[in-house]
Amino acid sequence: MAADWAPTFAAVDRAAFLPDLMWPFDPRTHHATPVHKAEDPDAWYAAADRDAPIVTQWDDGEHTGTEPGRVSTSSSSMPSVVYALLQDLAVDDGMTVLDVGTGTGETAAALAHRCGSGGGVATVEVDPDVSRWARQRLRAAGWRPAVVVGDGAEGHVDRAPYDRILATVGVREIPGAWIEQTRPGGLIVAPWGTHFTHADAVARLTVHQGTATGRFTRPVEFMKLRAQRPALPDHGAYDPTDGADTSATDLTEAEFVTGPYGALPFVLGLRVPRCVQVVAEKEDGARPVWFYGLGDRSWACVVFREDAKTARVWQAGPRRLWDEVEGAYRWWLARGAPDHTRFGLTVTPEGHRVWLDDPDGTVA
Repeated sequence: MAADWAPTFAAVDRAAFLPDLMWPFDPRTHHATPVHKAEDPDAWYAAADRDAPIVTQWDDGEHTGTEPGRVSTSSSSMPSVVYALLQDLAVDDGMTVLDVGTGTGETAAALAHRCGSGGGVATVEVDPDVSRWARQRLRAAGWRPAVVVGDGAEGHVDRAPYDRILATVGVREIPGAWIEQTRPGGLIVAPWGTHFTHADAVARLTVHQGTATGRFTRPVEFMKLRAQRPALPDHGAYDPTDGADTSATDLTEAEFVTGPYGALPFVLGLRVPRCVQVVAEKEDGARPVWFYGLGDRSWACVVFREDAKTARVWQAGPRRLWDEVEGAYRWWLARGAPDHTRFGLTVTPEGHRVWLDDPDGTVA
């Protein structure tokens, strides 16, 4: 954590914003485990102090019981990630800030501490119950940002224009309302990504004359803005026996399956639009990786096998998705395997454009 944010970290107690029943998430195992404050206070406080995400709501509030639900829909984000976002935001005393995705309210409290009495923080949350909890915890801790129930994609025009807009939810499109509600020279910091995987990259965008442009700073992964939450493809809707072409590739699993935070999945998503990748669990030495087209029923599958020199490929439909994916991989290698920080994003009223190194160029 940057030294200038240390006083805020000390002033805002994460534990004060957490519910009694919560589900600490282990990023290594991708499992969440219930912890109840009354039943095991030591474990509860240990989880609150750990640098890891904590799920605080499942299934948009429809979940009951103590076991994890199907989809995590609100959380206390990993503190080191949140404070890295705050550092990117370059927020200072007296600024006006919109916080999109209130969650537990902890980030809004951090912004209120940093902006001081001369600034103004508004935080918007789509879920009324989540917002109500956050408001209660913020007031109990002595912080008084404006707590608003609404669609974060619409921003909060009543307090615009803002010096800064921070999203702690992932987006697939930067909403035009955010650009309209940011003053010239202001910043938007938001996790942005493609449909290819669930992972995001932090976009740090400067607003000028109705456009927003800037570089990506690092890979992250956040729950998605509800208005842009993707639905996973239904495997059964893609017929794996319908006239599939077969071929082979000399790509290896080690080269291709790099994990969610590697630059490769990010680049593949840029170069292979409207496609979802699903990496299956390895079984009997074989690792299938599936690709599903979102605009039609095109699909592809590559199966990597241990100690095999080539991997077998199947693909069918109007698009040859594996050919597109492998071509994108070769494109990335030919440019020196650039990481996230060499890419940038420009958003105009006409749409989104991703570029490599040069803002005047185009990757996707």
